[in-house]
Amino acid sequence: MDKERLTTEMNIKDPSSAVIKIWRWLSDFLQSVKLKYVSLGYGYSCNVATILIFALILPLLVQLTGLKLHHPSHLWTIQLDTKTITGSAMLLVLFGLYWAKRSIPVYMVDFACYKPEKEHKVSVESFLKMTEESGYFNEEAIQFQCRISGKAGLGDETYLPSGITAQPPNLCMMEAHLEAEAVMFGALDALFKKTWVQPRDIDILVVNCSLFNPTPSLSAMIVNHYKLRTNIKSYNLGGMGCSAGLISIDLAKDLLKLNPNSYAVVVSTENITLNWYSGSDRSMLLANCLFRMGGASILLSNKSSDRGRSKYELVHTVRTHKGADDKSFNCAYQREDECGIIGLCLARELMVVAGDALKTHITTLGPLVLPFTEQLKFFVSLVRRKLLKRSRVKPYIPDFKLAFEHFCIHAGGRGVLDELKKNLELSEWHMEPSRMTLHRFGNTSSSSLWYELAYIEAKGRVSKGNRVWQIALGSGFKCNSAVWKAVRDMPVVGDWRGNPWDDSVDKYPVYKE
Repeated sequence: MDKERLTTEMNIKDPSSAVIKIWRWLSDFLQSVKLKYVSLGYGYSCNVATILIFALILPLLVQLTGLKLHHPSHLWTIQLDTKTITGSAMLLVLFGLYWAKRSIPVYMVDFACYKPEKEHKVSVESFLKMTEESGYFNEEAIQFQCRISGKAGLGDETYLPSGITAQPPNLCMMEAHLEAEAVMFGALDALFKKTWVQPRDIDILVVNCSLFNPTPSLSAMIVNHYKLRTNIKSYNLGGMGCSAGLISIDLAKDLLKLNPNSYAVVVSTENITLNWYSGSDRSMLLANCLFRMGGASILLSNKSSDRGRSKYELVHTVRTHKGADDKSFNCAYQREDECGIIGLCLARELMVVAGDALKTHITTLGPLVLPFTEQLKFFVSLVRRKLLKRSRVKPYIPDFKLAFEHFCIHAGGRGVLDELKKNLELSEWHMEPSRMTLHRFGNTSSSSLWYELAYIEAKGRVSKGNRVWQIALGSGFKCNSAVWKAVRDMPVVGDWRGNPWDDSVDKYPVYKE
């Protein structure tokens, strides 16, 4: 890591408390932007073959076809001779090749988020009481969870599965299966009902869940429950962290490019029954305070007939993987503690790694989405800093508000959202969907982005042409994005099935001190 990046210190004042000091979390992540990531972004957006066609072949075809522009008011005049017919035929062939090889649009027909039953609801107070009465934790661990819960940004209406809330907790495979079935089938039932698509019509199925990967797989559970076709293309992604939902979208997009006239369903969830940590390691106790029950299902289509009824068109997906670096790889790691209890360890270097991944990611994404003026300002600033290394040239932070109307930033925790707001220079209005999702539902891992988009829709904020940026950080370490464009106005929610804000959106926004 460069010296100009973040540094983290922990000062243990006494055995029952710890003060964690994080210096310059993500505030200077543009200080060491590398040109190779800028060029990578332009590589996504520039098709060399297309440029050559327009630069070289098109003028040649103009000559072959005998097209002439005598005067601006005359348009093209055509001389019908052998040369013209031959050139026209070549033009048609090239147009046919372009049409066959063109990028097929991928539409999001609709999506649905799972909202657990009321008996699963837990307040901060009831969570702490449950923690104390479970008998798993010593006094130091209980006090630590109490302090974290008071600052994490979660409200009093999040959800936990029955296996965890039972007294005593029943952390077994059967309870984990029951949680997975309730979440996945609940989200899918709502999706099928609101889209009028039958399960037998699904061609592609992608499921992601990081920490619960039974045999048969979660995707097989869905195939069995809904009796999907025998030729279904199903995929089950595990261990990919909170950003796995956008990896699933990217995979589904690529599969739809290869399979015309198809439907793809993506299911994003996390299972916490068997991953509830019952030890005393503070780096593992953080997950207990943040993660909650939830999941989402998304219906994608490449059928042109679905454009009229779809909500969004997928414009870009960008993925950044920093796993080659050991610190990045180890910062979020499932392991055993000193007593042999398995938990998800969130290292102190997590925010350092997140800042590095975010810096690389937005440098790659920028050329795809930013207006030319912003790209020019950023590029000039970058070149000046590279050429004039000894000068104090202030880096230019691109204004991503010019590229997007709505932001869905993974609700990983209050501190993460605060720093992203600061570094991307977003307003509280832009951060509202993420903060309110964290408050109402907690960190639901890869599905949190969809609860945030559901919040934006519930507030009636989506208009035709609006651009939505979904961005998530996850173990590995990865930073992934999806960019959507609304294909129609959504001033009101016509069908509340699958929208988890149906009974609470009017209470928000609220801000917890």
